[in-house]
Amino acid sequence: MTRSSPRAGGSMVLRCVRVVELAGLAPAPFCGMVLADFGAQVVRVDRPGSVGDSSRLGRGKRSLVLDLKRPRGAAVLRRLCAGADVLLEPFRRGVMEKLQLGPDIMLQENPKLIYARLSGFGQSGSYSKSAGHDINYLALSGVLSKLGRSGENPYAPLNLLADFGGGGLMCALGIMMALFERTQSGKGQVIDANMVEGTAYLSSFLWKTEKMGLWEQPRGQNMLDGGAPFYTTYKTADGHYMAVGAIEPQFYQLMVDGLGLKSDELPSQMSITDWPEMKKIFAEAFAKKTKEEWCKIFDGTDACVTPVLTFEEAVHHSHNRERGSFITNEEQLVSPGPAPLLSRTPAFPSAKRDPLVGEHSEEVLKEFGFNQEEINQLSSDRIIENNKIKSKL
Repeated sequence: MTRSSPRAGGSMVLRCVRVVELAGLAPAPFCGMVLADFGAQVVRVDRPGSVGDSSRLGRGKRSLVLDLKRPRGAAVLRRLCAGADVLLEPFRRGVMEKLQLGPDIMLQENPKLIYARLSGFGQSGSYSKSAGHDINYLALSGVLSKLGRSGENPYAPLNLLADFGGGGLMCALGIMMALFERTQSGKGQVIDANMVEGTAYLSSFLWKTEKMGLWEQPRGQNMLDGGAPFYTTYKTADGHYMAVGAIEPQFYQLMVDGLGLKSDELPSQMSITDWPEMKKIFAEAFAKKTKEEWCKIFDGTDACVTPVLTFEEAVHHSHNRERGSFITNEEQLVSPGPAPLLSRTPAFPSAKRDPLVGEHSEEVLKEFGFNQEEINQLSSDRIIENNKIKSKL
């Protein structure tokens, strides 16, 4: 199945869901963007004086600037949430309660509200009020101890695992489940999503296979963490790289054949003590041809050998182009399209630019039942900010 053009009046799976997202760092904005991509009406509540959205994950959202530190601003948020399906908040434990915006108050005013709390360490425990970042959450989950090359310090792979996998994506999953359950009970609930437990949950396979021999060797010396010569990357003659994942014997044999080597002249595939020497042999072979030459040899085979693509190369790769895996917005900025693909109610992400901070303040408030007099007063008292784009004459 490939992506198709949006149908006139086509319906997305979350088309009737109203989400209020409190501005934060990357994990919560990503969660909100996923919801928006699949049709949710997402309003991002920005802080007064905010220059912009540093996460750049505002696709499909609208922006309202609201001063939550002032009682009247908090009252406006409560009124918004009275008509919303989901509140997405990214703060440490206790922040929302200090603002009189905790779940006890919000769910009392709207019993159907899904109150999604996305934090680093969760809403309880000795670290729940502590600051942290992806690497800290990885560390506390146990996963960081498994990441890195042999003989080197543990290594955090960008900030994808905890922030976006264990955090934003797991929170989106929690919201989906809570919305589904609400169709049966008619009631909302509180979601305690956090990066530590989300990352630990992502690593369930590691925990479940620990007694099977997959992780008996020190970090970086096991089959799936870079230790195996048939599950790693190799440099090509032109300075690029090929990724090898030839685990199964039949795939491994195709890889060896493609390299022009003879398996009967090599140690056994699973001879761990010989892996360092086999890596040298494979590295010497890969260094004899360019990336393009290796692609001609391995493309269309089951050798599990693929090029390591840059972002630009990924966008233009034939497979990704055929599937429409990347999309371009009106500012000609390219980014990944939503996944997974749904056959009947697919996502159709907005092609518009990301919203300016406060661009939709008045528009949003009107939709939630505020009259013009109320909006003018809120603006005059600097409870809200309107940052409409001024037309150039």
